[in-house]
Amino acid sequence: MKHTIEITKDLVSIIIPYYRKKKYIQKTINSILNQSYNHYEIIIVYDDENLSELSYLESLFKSYKKIRILKNSQTVGAGFSRNRGVENAKGEFIAFIDADDIWKKLKLESQINFMKQENLKITHTSYEIIDENDKVLGERISRNFKKVNDLIFSCDIGLSTVILKKEIFDHQTKFPNLKTKEDFVLWLKILQRNIFIGSLNETLTSWRKLDNSLSSSVLQKIKDAFKVYNYYMKFNFIKSFYYVICLSINFLKK
Repeated sequence: MKHTIEITKDLVSIIIPYYRKKKYIQKTINSILNQSYNHYEIIIVYDDENLSELSYLESLFKSYKKIRILKNSQTVGAGFSRNRGVENAKGEFIAFIDADDIWKKLKLESQINFMKQENLKITHTSYEIIDENDKVLGERISRNFKKVNDLIFSCDIGLSTVILKKEIFDHQTKFPNLKTKEDFVLWLKILQRNIFIGSLNETLTSWRKLDNSLSSSVLQKIKDAFKVYNYYMKFNFIKSFYYVICLSINFLKK
């Protein structure tokens, strides 16, 4: 796909929850600073009661006017940290990236132009999976989602690939209090509102898979998956259990 260079004034607010990712954060920020689209702000939400890495971040980024660091008074998790970032965002568009992931240079430009051309409120893209040394392990291909049933069996949206309009967020449509799967709940809530989630099938993000990360905890994922269906989607126990099994099988197939 050829990209049309478009001069635009739309501000993108980039939200990054931060919890002990000192090894990767500079590479993540550099991938944002190198974007071909430069009308953005970066909001890092420091989510650690241990302040040992806060001074490191402040000294590292103090000369960058586009970067703001918000400090949580206590550790609240990635989902609630993103909510706080959105609340403080000045942009019409919100983009998410985790503190160890990487964007390709044309990520923002390609996706914002795509959203404007197609008149979409939320989009995601294909992405590659990398290890701690940036070795590519695989790739996930994006697809369109029109309704809840399109997504309900498998969370096939990479969080760090998503850009959406800030107007989508309200007191009900936001990240829930879960350790994992918090993004899955948000996408389902958006689909419940009949908002189409568009796909740009270009690999514009590198998602880092770390074995010691919270997202790799199988037991935690199962607990949170059940809560997605039983509590947030209001399914009964048996239906929720069935969907957790389906979700787990689809995860193992990937």
